[in-house]
Amino acid sequence: MTQMLLLLLYGFVFLLATESCRTLCQASSKSKEQVSTRPHGECRGTCVDNSYCSQPCPPDTPGDMGFLCRQKKWHKVTESCRTLTAFNIFEADSNSVQTFGGSKINEYTNKPETITDLLMEKCPQNLSCVIRNIQKSPRIPGNIALIVQLLHNISTVPMTDVDETKMKSYSIMANHILNSKSISNWTFIPERNSSCVLLHSVNSFARKLFVNKHPIEIADIFIHTVGTILSRDNAGKNFTFSMRVNDTRDITGKVSISREELQEVPSPSRAVSIAFPTLGAILEASVLESITVNGLVLSVILPKELERISLIFEKISKSEDRRAQCAGWHSVESRWDHRVCQKIQENSQQVVCKCSPSKTFTSFSILMAPHVLQSPILIYITYIGLGVSICSLILCLSIEALVWGQVTKTEISYLRHVCIANIATTLLMADVWFIVASFLSGPTRHHSACVAATFFVHFFYLSVFFWMLAKALLILYGILIVFHTLPKSVLVAALFSVGYGCPLLIASITVAATEPGKGYLRPEACWLNWDMTKALLAFVVPALAIVVVNLVTVTLVIVKTRRAAIGSSMFQEVRAIVRISKNIAILTPLLGLTWGFGIATVLNDSSLAFHIIFSLLNAFQGFFILVFGTILDPKIRDALKDRINSAQWISRISENVSSDFSRHPTKGPS
Repeated sequence: MTQMLLLLLYGFVFLLATESCRTLCQASSKSKEQVSTRPHGECRGTCVDNSYCSQPCPPDTPGDMGFLCRQKKWHKVTESCRTLTAFNIFEADSNSVQTFGGSKINEYTNKPETITDLLMEKCPQNLSCVIRNIQKSPRIPGNIALIVQLLHNISTVPMTDVDETKMKSYSIMANHILNSKSISNWTFIPERNSSCVLLHSVNSFARKLFVNKHPIEIADIFIHTVGTILSRDNAGKNFTFSMRVNDTRDITGKVSISREELQEVPSPSRAVSIAFPTLGAILEASVLESITVNGLVLSVILPKELERISLIFEKISKSEDRRAQCAGWHSVESRWDHRVCQKIQENSQQVVCKCSPSKTFTSFSILMAPHVLQSPILIYITYIGLGVSICSLILCLSIEALVWGQVTKTEISYLRHVCIANIATTLLMADVWFIVASFLSGPTRHHSACVAATFFVHFFYLSVFFWMLAKALLILYGILIVFHTLPKSVLVAALFSVGYGCPLLIASITVAATEPGKGYLRPEACWLNWDMTKALLAFVVPALAIVVVNLVTVTLVIVKTRRAAIGSSMFQEVRAIVRISKNIAILTPLLGLTWGFGIATVLNDSSLAFHIIFSLLNAFQGFFILVFGTILDPKIRDALKDRINSAQWISRISENVSSDFSRHPTKGPS
C-alpha cells in the first residue's frame, strides 16, 4: 500500500514536471518568435539630434549596430555584425569546441586559442585552411574587421622567411576585403584605423618575403605583389603595375630605380613592391579625411641605402583644373605627408614623383589637390594688375615726396600722409616679393630662397593690413576723441609699432613654429602651408579681423556724415550723399575692404565671376590708392599745381637770363 502511494506520488510529480516543462518551452518558443520577428536595424523611441541608439544584429550574427540621430532621422554610423567566427572560419574540428567571443578552448589542454593560434597549428606551411570560408563570407563590416585583425596578427607572428605560397594566401585574404564593392562598408567599422592597420600589416608581412634568384609575382585583382633581387650590375629596375580601379578601366603605376641609385645598394639586395588600386579610397572612407587619392597606392620595401626612387602614377581623375600632390603615408601618425616627395613633372594623364622611402614611409601615392579655380583670365588679370599696381605705387610715392612739405603742415595731415605713404610702400614691397615668390615656385624650387620669399610676402602683406588698421584707428581717434589729444611723437610711435611691429612678430612666430618640421611652405608654391600646419591662418585671421574693424570704421564715418545732414534742405542732403559716396570710394582701397570679396571666393569657389572681381580689385589696389588716396586729394592737387607753377616760373626766369646773356655777352677788360 505504501509502495502504491509512493508510485502515485512519483507519477504525479512527473506529470507536473512534464507539464511545467511544456509550459516553459511554449513560453520560450513564443519569446523566440517575438525576438525573431522584431525588426533589426531600426531604433525605437524619439529621435533627438545627436542622440545614440544601439541595436542587435540579425539572429545568429554576433555584433551590434549603432545609430546617430541627425535632422530627426536615424543614421547608421557603426556596425560590427559578422558571420565569421573562430568556429566556422576553419573546417570542422572534433577536438575543439566553440566558446563565446570567437576563441576556442582545446579539450585536452583547456588553453584558450585565437584564430591566429589555430591557423598556425592547422596550416602553418601555407595559411590556406581559412581561405575558402573567407572568400565565401559576405564583406560586411564585422567580417572586414575580423579579417584585418587576422592579417595583423599573422604579420606579427615570428617568421624568418615568408615563401611565395604564404604570401599568396595572405594576398587572397587581403584581396577579399580590398574589393571595390566593400569600400562603403569600411565606413561603418567602429575602429576607424582599420584601413591603416591593413596597410601596415601587408607591408610588414611583405618585409619577410624571401626572394630567390627568380622574381616573384602574385597578381590578384585588388593587390599585386612583385619581388625581385637588385644588383649593381642592373641597368636599372622597374616595377610596372596595371590594375582595375572601377568597372570600366585600368590605371598604371610604376616604381623606377635608376642605375645611379643602384650603385649605392649592396649586391644582391631584395626589393618588393605592392600596388593597391582601391586602398586610397578605403583610407579616405574609413579615416574620414577630406583628401582624395588620385592614383594607385604603391608600397616599396627596399634596402635602406636607397634614399630616392622615382614613381610614376597615372591619374584616376584627369581633371584639368586640379593639380596633383605627391605624398607618402606616415605609418606612425596614419596620415599623408607631402614632405617626403617632390613632384618632378605633371600633365593631364600622369604625375612623376621623386620620393624618399624609409621604415616610416613605405607607401606612396598622388593626392588630388583642393579645388583651385585656374583660368587664363585670372592669371592675366593678376600679372597685368600687379604691373599697373607697382607703377602706380611708385608714382604715388613720388608725388608724396614731391609735395610732402606742403601737405603735412598740420598734425592730422602729417599722420594721414604717414599712413598713406607706408601703405603704398609696404604694398609695393609685397607685390615685388609676390612676383619673386611666383618665379621661385614649382617642382624644382630652391627651398631656402622659397622660405625667404614667403616670409617677406607674408610680412609685407600683413604690414599693408596693419597700416590700414593704423589709418582706421587714426580716423576713430579723430571721431571719438575730440577734446583730449596725444603728443605727435607718441602717435607716430604707436602707428609704426602697429604697422611694422605686429606683422614682424606674427611672421617670425609662424616661420619659427612651422619651418623646423618642414610645415611652413606649400608643396608646390612659395606660400604658407594649409594642409599640414594651417600656417595660412597666420595671414587669414589677422587680415579678416582688420577688414571687420575697418568696415566698422567706415560705417561710423557714414553715420557721422549722415547725422550732420539730418534736418537740412534737399540740396544739402544730396551733397551729404555725394560726400558719403566719396568717403566710401576713398576709404575702401585705403582700408583694404576689397579683400572682403575673398570670403565670397571661399564660400562659392566654383564661381569664376567672384574670382575675377576679387582679382581685379586686389591686383589693381595700387592703382586705386594712387587715384583715391593721392590724385583725388584737393590739397595734393593744389600743392602739385604750385610746384608746377613754381617750376614753370623758375624755368621762365632761367630762359630769360640765358636770353639776356646771349644778347649782351660780358666783355672782358681790354
